[in-house]
Amino acid sequence: MNRAILIACGLLLPLLAGAQGYSSPKKIVKLMGSRFEFTAVAKNEATAWEAIRAGIAEVERIERLISSWDSQSQTSAINRQAGIAPVKVDRELFDLIYRAKKVSKLTQGAFDISFASMERIWTFDGGEHAMPPAGRVAEAAALINWQDIELDADKNTVFLRNPGMRIGFGAIGKGYAANRAKAVMSKVTGLKGGVVNAGGDLIAWGDSAQPGGWTIQIADPNDRDRALAWLQVNDLAVVTSGDYEKFAFIDGQRYAHIVDPRTGYPTTGTKSVTIVCPDAELSDALATSVFVLGPENGMNLINQLQGVECLIVDDHNEVLTSDHLQLNYYK
Repeated sequence: MNRAILIACGLLLPLLAGAQGYSSPKKIVKLMGSRFEFTAVAKNEATAWEAIRAGIAEVERIERLISSWDSQSQTSAINRQAGIAPVKVDRELFDLIYRAKKVSKLTQGAFDISFASMERIWTFDGGEHAMPPAGRVAEAAALINWQDIELDADKNTVFLRNPGMRIGFGAIGKGYAANRAKAVMSKVTGLKGGVVNAGGDLIAWGDSAQPGGWTIQIADPNDRDRALAWLQVNDLAVVTSGDYEKFAFIDGQRYAHIVDPRTGYPTTGTKSVTIVCPDAELSDALATSVFVLGPENGMNLINQLQGVECLIVDDHNEVLTSDHLQLNYYK
């Protein structure tokens, strides 16, 4: 039987024992405010643990670079200088912001890292029982515009043109961290394969030590302990965004925790989105984008992208899939 992983914003089923002669330890830690699980497959257990430690250290490094909650991070420096002056940053952060802007252009603003101004309005901590004043929402939403993130490639500087603007990587950062963890883990001599699950942003690669590769189970958004479907992957990312834990229930309407950067209000109509493609960072950004675009427009976008597949569960529990997604369903 293949090892199975249940992906639902960080929820996993235990990995089954590896094949004879292989070691596949795992480590669960809290990083970037989320539950990260690292799994490594090697013939030598010490090698597997070396890879896991390397992956954890890399995510810790990424967190120090991109966290908007760390006053010492370059991201915080960019936010403090909004409307004042450009900030010179590491090329790594510059390139991440550049790629984020490309996704914003692709999605016509459904994805936007300058959404962070809305964090002052929406917390999704269970305390929201009424809509915030429309004026406050409009004031914060006016600061969201990916085109006002000015990049100077020659100087490696980032400038937020308007005072009060903020950027945040909540919709792309964990995917990027998962990519980077895979990159450093893969460099460990003797590592056969591995999985990094960054709170629902999962990337699996290499040898799972079982026939058929890695088996990923996609959770039912109505029951996080139940798998809706499963698929086998090799060297792919599977990212699920859902309103399982964070949402607002106002005037009889359930709102997901994902805010539409074009309006400043939370999204409705979708319970969960799963994106499958080779890159965890892109999967992360597209999962948020599809949530914002809604089932019909979101699926239309995905069907135009080569090498990207999608599963959507809408508010009516209808399951929609992209044209070429190969899923296995439980009876």
